[in-house]
Amino acid sequence: MSMLVFLEQHGGELQKGSLGVLAKAASLGSNDVAAVIVGDGAKALAAEAGAYGAAKVFVAEGEALQQALPQPRVDVLAKVVQEHGYETVLLANSVLAADVAAGLAARLDAGLNWDLVDLTGDLVGKRLALQDTVLVDVGWKTTPRIALFRAGSFDATPTGGGEPQVEDVTVELSEHSQQATITGQELEESSGPSIEDADIVVAGGRGLGAAENFSLAEELARALGGAVGATRAVVDAGWYPYSAQIGQTGKVVSPKLYVALGISGAIQHKVGMQSSNVIVSINKDANAPIFEFSDLGVVGDVHEIVPRLTELIKQRKGA
Repeated sequence: MSMLVFLEQHGGELQKGSLGVLAKAASLGSNDVAAVIVGDGAKALAAEAGAYGAAKVFVAEGEALQQALPQPRVDVLAKVVQEHGYETVLLANSVLAADVAAGLAARLDAGLNWDLVDLTGDLVGKRLALQDTVLVDVGWKTTPRIALFRAGSFDATPTGGGEPQVEDVTVELSEHSQQATITGQELEESSGPSIEDADIVVAGGRGLGAAENFSLAEELARALGGAVGATRAVVDAGWYPYSAQIGQTGKVVSPKLYVALGISGAIQHKVGMQSSNVIVSINKDANAPIFEFSDLGVVGDVHEIVPRLTELIKQRKGA
């Protein structure tokens, strides 16, 4: 049972979701778990991949691979899979990884199961269905199997692995893989972790009343050391950036603590955060659906409760 994990990296940093998938692969008992890292500085990240369970790391660097484009990465993965015969390819979901997974499936004529939340040792995938109310088993008829996992499915915990074997991959890119170019890029300014990687997420909904009131969520998140999220209604209203949207059409998060401020709990939002370890909700509507799946519900005005809560947290941390 050979497994290959695509480790996504940006700015010389391996993404937490990818490392979680690698650690999961290593835990399944296979002695043939490898990783692929593409882009500038890939070789420097190989040792970290070894710590999360990769016995071998394929690295691909070069000017043509500098930009975070999917098709060149498909070329790299396809070559590694075809030359080394890997039976299973695992990826952690992201905008880039979703494109890579789809492109690789088309290139190799391989089966792709997506939005998985788990994988068993006998290679049965687990996927939530019917608006995340049931867990179903999925499989593959042929190899290579390609699996794309929902963000936050696995903890990125080092496995205690040793120094991996490192192999350079030289790839001649397909003609169509060289047609796209990123002409500009703006990095979002952030003082904290992304909502997908954060252990604590403070999310705001329409109950905050106005865009300027998102400062309540930001201050609480800052005090807790977490990230700020938002509902689709808030994003559609222009109150907060789309990059913070949590839900069926946004991002899926699984933090240790999820604090919902003025969020009613529509099913579309629920599917994006219900796997959080602890859910705390503050809403003035005692009948809000979100209370049905919250671990702790507070009925009250967020404009009164949140400032007091933030101040108490600051005092506790300062003590």
